[in-house]
Amino acid sequence: MTPADRSSAHHSPELRAAARHFGRRGFLTVTGAAAALAFSVNLPGTAHAAEADARGITEDPFTLGVASGDPLPGSVLLWTRLAPRPYEPGSGMPRARVQVRWELAHDARFARIVRRGQATAHPELDHSVHVEVPGLGTDRVYYYRFRAGTWISPTGRTRTAPRPGARAGELKLAAVSCQAYHDGYFTAYRHLADEDLDAVFHLGDYLYEYAVGATGGARNYTDRQLPAHFNRETITLEDYRLRYGLYKSDPDLKAAHAAHPFVVTWDDHETENNYAGGIPENGVPPEEFLLRRAAAYRAYWENQPLRAPQRPTGPDMRLYRRLRFGRLAQFDILDTRQYRSNQAYGDGWQTPGPESEDPSRTMTGAEQERWLLDGWQESDAVWNVVPQQVTFAQRRNVPTPDFKLSMDAWDGYPASRGRVLDGAAAAGIENLVVLTGDVHVGYAFDLKADFDDPASRTVGTEIVATSIASGKDGADRPANWDNLTRANPHLKFYNGRRGYVTVTLTGERARADYRTVSHVTTPGAPVTTAASFVTEAGDPGLKPV
Repeated sequence: MTPADRSSAHHSPELRAAARHFGRRGFLTVTGAAAALAFSVNLPGTAHAAEADARGITEDPFTLGVASGDPLPGSVLLWTRLAPRPYEPGSGMPRARVQVRWELAHDARFARIVRRGQATAHPELDHSVHVEVPGLGTDRVYYYRFRAGTWISPTGRTRTAPRPGARAGELKLAAVSCQAYHDGYFTAYRHLADEDLDAVFHLGDYLYEYAVGATGGARNYTDRQLPAHFNRETITLEDYRLRYGLYKSDPDLKAAHAAHPFVVTWDDHETENNYAGGIPENGVPPEEFLLRRAAAYRAYWENQPLRAPQRPTGPDMRLYRRLRFGRLAQFDILDTRQYRSNQAYGDGWQTPGPESEDPSRTMTGAEQERWLLDGWQESDAVWNVVPQQVTFAQRRNVPTPDFKLSMDAWDGYPASRGRVLDGAAAAGIENLVVLTGDVHVGYAFDLKADFDDPASRTVGTEIVATSIASGKDGADRPANWDNLTRANPHLKFYNGRRGYVTVTLTGERARADYRTVSHVTTPGAPVTTAASFVTEAGDPGLKPV
């Protein structure tokens, strides 16, 4: 059965009818009550589910662990999802509301409780819980946990951001991306959980839509078999929910979420490979892709530590947002997938030309672009950091005049990139750092005023985090290492192992440490630092440590 056939077979008739209507009208421009109504089927308040007594839960419902996200001054966001049997449709929960209690404390033993309360886990939202806790101290560490009946969740550790205007001394973050379950173990997350961090930025491809076989692909399980419903591409809401159940049950991923607050943004695989706005990779009707995107976005919100403004309405979800850590750093988290123009020249690596260089092409959409540039005009932060998905710097594939560029990266949208860099210059942004995922390798780039002129002014830094598992074990020097390093003199580092990058910000400098593991197709690899670089405040450009 093709993806289109399965989509038609499993999406509800109400949503299919609505999708056909909005697909013809151009659903990306449709707003208002009609669109909201069409995609509010099976949301809390419409189905009026009965309430079940949590004391009737006979199996541990906290198999997916706990998480926190988007630290604000004086506020934390706490997440969990009740799933006694996460590999089954419905996760072993009744189609009923369940009351979940939560606690927040100054200490891991919960001797000094700060706040406690109760939240409802709705079946319409797959029994996920999002708790926003206000009124807390700024720049403070807290511990949290949930209770459902007699069951107690693992303990999580989180923190609040410094107060606005505070001159924080140091901020240490990690950037991660691309965790294909079928390509290997999440070993890097186990090491990440042991790092002393203020936050983790996940830059996309939290899950993959591709089939996962009974033995877990490259994990090659010998002690278990995964259910057959994982061995197909995700299309429907149930598909995506089950896939999150598979990924989030991984013990290393659970450990990282419990240890640090996450700030998440998606790329393509949370929905479908290389989709562009409302245009799918596969040749399905627009209304069918609309349904798939709505399902993927809803499951994403259900399973991530996101606040209420990020809750989707059908196929639309406002994921770009801004976080501040005092006057040390401003983070402008982008969504380069939902609003972009279609990839030029049919996607892939292509020779650039009039189509890719068309000034009207956009990576972010006009509204998000204005939001970013206006935010820079108002920023008083030492460091302006842009967590986003795809490679920002120019990246020629060969050091000869017949080079090609990736049409899925910012190279396929050079006018859009130019507007962003011009906006940073107009706002007087001196310390621009772009955090990137997607490409399953670690890169360190100097950002140039003119990438075609190596002698042009350096205007910022791009730190590209390698994958957690995607690409399997990888290599220190991939096959194209020589070509890429020769073709791009602004490329200061290139490594193809799995891992993550930590970035430490102070008022004087930013330091990036590329942390890698030697293998992921078998568990237990140690972590090492492959390279370290600094860029000085007021003096853009990477220097090896």
